[in-house]
Amino acid sequence: MGTIFAVANQKGGVGKSTTVVNLAAYLGSRDYKVLCVDSDPQGNTTTGFGVKKKTVTASTYDVLIGKTRIQDAIIHTDFKNVSILPATEDLAGCEIELINFENRVNRLKMQLLTCKLDYDYIFIDCPPALGTITINGLVACDKIIVPMLAEFYALEGLSQLVNTIKIVKSNYNPSLDIQGILFTMFDGRLNVANDVVSEVEKYFPGKVFNTKIPRNVRISEAPSHGKPVMYYDKSSKGAEFYELLGHELLGEAQELPKKKRRGIFSFSK
Repeated sequence: MGTIFAVANQKGGVGKSTTVVNLAAYLGSRDYKVLCVDSDPQGNTTTGFGVKKKTVTASTYDVLIGKTRIQDAIIHTDFKNVSILPATEDLAGCEIELINFENRVNRLKMQLLTCKLDYDYIFIDCPPALGTITINGLVACDKIIVPMLAEFYALEGLSQLVNTIKIVKSNYNPSLDIQGILFTMFDGRLNVANDVVSEVEKYFPGKVFNTKIPRNVRISEAPSHGKPVMYYDKSSKGAEFYELLGHELLGEAQELPKKKRRGIFSFSK
């Protein structure tokens, strides 16, 4: 039975979609069957896999309101073993529509239960808000991956997310837990970045990924080509670090050179 990860942070621009796209691509290349659920109205995960929204006939919106079965909305991407439940602009109005539905926070979970056995890993790209759609992701998942920037303002957002997790855990999903906090766009040369990492590690011992994704040109360029970074430039540092993250998620120890741990490749290829 597949493990479901919600990739969540109510703060935007922290690399949620980028993490979903690149982790899924790496795991797919390792022969794991992966499903990505794009539940963000911006649809960045959808475009990140080269899916043109104008060609989408059924989306996450249709699944959440019960118009379509999830199996009928899933699209196979051009990338090995990766499928996606795409998002379109229709999803933007879904928060309001869901108010009128019974069990509105369980709708994604009930759909995923019908296909969970078909995949090894399922990643839910949650929107940058703590609304009903994000709550659906937290109720449906087994674990949460929290991408965040190494900035002090990000600590406030993390605190709010943790409070939401506690509410969801006590009311809807007792086994809910954080798989890991992932620092993205990381530059270890900055004192403030290292201070934030230390602060988070103090309050969340054992919950911070050792791998920290650097700020990287190829990671930024890849979505405009509709490709995960490993398919856009396999030799780039961005591809290398998401591969390291994949190893870590799978529990495969990989020694990371000290220079890379310090993030000195922040502005590299």
